[in-house]
Amino acid sequence: MKVNATTGAETRADHAYQALREAIGSGALPPGQKVTERGLAERLAVSPTPVREALRRLEQDGLIERTGPRTVVVAEIAERAIDDLAEVEIGLRGLVARFAARNATPEQLDALDAILDAADDLLIVIVTRHGKGEDVERHLSALLDRMQEFNDTVNACAHNPVLIRLLEQTQVFSRSERRALRLERIAEDHRFGLDRYATHRALVRALRERDSATAERLVIEDAQGGLAALRTRPRKEQA
Repeated sequence: MKVNATTGAETRADHAYQALREAIGSGALPPGQKVTERGLAERLAVSPTPVREALRRLEQDGLIERTGPRTVVVAEIAERAIDDLAEVEIGLRGLVARFAARNATPEQLDALDAILDAADDLLIVIVTRHGKGEDVERHLSALLDRMQEFNDTVNACAHNPVLIRLLEQTQVFSRSERRALRLERIAEDHRFGLDRYATHRALVRALRERDSATAERLVIEDAQGGLAALRTRPRKEQA
């Protein structure tokens, strides 16, 4: 049916958008590189139609510049543009928390507590093993998985798919880039980010109390600290 076909096209376009955005963020598609719709379609193993839609969105994001009807170049992103993007991302994260305080279900709130319980157990193991000089890479990876699960669940608590889509489009770092940067920083300092981790319990309490102002403040402060910490080192050198 037409509806199903449209839904499928939108799904393929979303997939193409996310894949290309991540490739740009990671440096796989470096600034200044010229690409074509056909070449990207072959790269992603999709038809040109979803690629065309993905490129339209990336152009709106300022991540690519069109040089011809079917040719684009990856844009040079100025530091000021990244600052602006970070400010938008932080504001949207705060808005997500505000909606979550209004709309989270008891089941979702219980899920958030369960995720943090699992993260606490992992943190104990990490601190103990690190103190003994033992490898903690597997446990750190599992902890990052739990934190991503926590963030995804907070997003789901907002019950606002339009807002979540806007947030995904304005993130400074892709998920894979954010994870790689965190692991790099943790390798240098095993306490990296743990001060912000402690605020997650306070966020769940605010959500349970339907305290949207406190929830928004906690998330904004956490997002500001997290992005600032990840950006203290230069982004990856582009080949």
